[in-house]
Amino acid sequence: MRLGTVRRNGTTQAFRQDGDTTEYLPARDVGDLLQRDDWRTLAGEPGPAPEHSELEMPILRPGKILCAGLNYYAHAEEVGQDVPKYPTIFTKYANALVGPTDDVVLPAASSKIDWEAELTVVIGSRVRQADEAGARAAIAGYTVMNDVSVRDWQGRTSEWFQGKNWDRTTPVGPVVVTADELDPEAGLAVECELDGATKQSGNTSDLIFSCAKLVSYVSEFMTLEPGDLLATGTPAGVGLARKPREWIPAGAQMVTRIEGIGELRNHCVPEEQS
Repeated sequence: MRLGTVRRNGTTQAFRQDGDTTEYLPARDVGDLLQRDDWRTLAGEPGPAPEHSELEMPILRPGKILCAGLNYYAHAEEVGQDVPKYPTIFTKYANALVGPTDDVVLPAASSKIDWEAELTVVIGSRVRQADEAGARAAIAGYTVMNDVSVRDWQGRTSEWFQGKNWDRTTPVGPVVVTADELDPEAGLAVECELDGATKQSGNTSDLIFSCAKLVSYVSEFMTLEPGDLLATGTPAGVGLARKPREWIPAGAQMVTRIEGIGELRNHCVPEEQS
């Protein structure tokens, strides 16, 4: 099953796809839909499948956006870091998010802006202090994110927050694929391209902490709720680790793709200064 949000007639609406059937639902987005216990069966209006250009980010205002850093073995190796004993968790805010075909805005304050393709967990039910089985049961599904990072600001201190929260830098979507249809532990291809050149080609089988382990770990210290997002880290191939280092150039077309979910296609534009 696939869940998504479309832009239509100046507003937004959630939809659900099961096989070849698309239903438009009485909810403004997937986040609103997931607040309902009957989100899998809620009656809607049948209609044509949406065009990719109509898609909005699935969840317009997530209550929480959490991200795991250094969570692929190959990525930890490429940046010269030891495999972490515990997940490295940081936060992102909704101001950073854009939709699957929206422009990504490159901050004028930096020329060191990097790509990071990431599988992202979508929470489907309230979860607190869960073991891995309970955490797995709380996952509604998975979507795609590119955690575009402003590396010089990220490196100013030991806290990464200021490099991860620039306005309109982080595309999400195109849909949420429900957890019964995907198994990240079995391996999903994760890719990022810039202007047709492959920059990242990893696989979720290389994750250090699985999706269920991450959800379980976070639930030890905070309650996760329907519509919360948890990005699971990026595979090897980031610009920071390349020799020489590479950054996203203004005007680049960035494609972020995860097997079984779909792709984000974003034009990277320079920030307009007022």
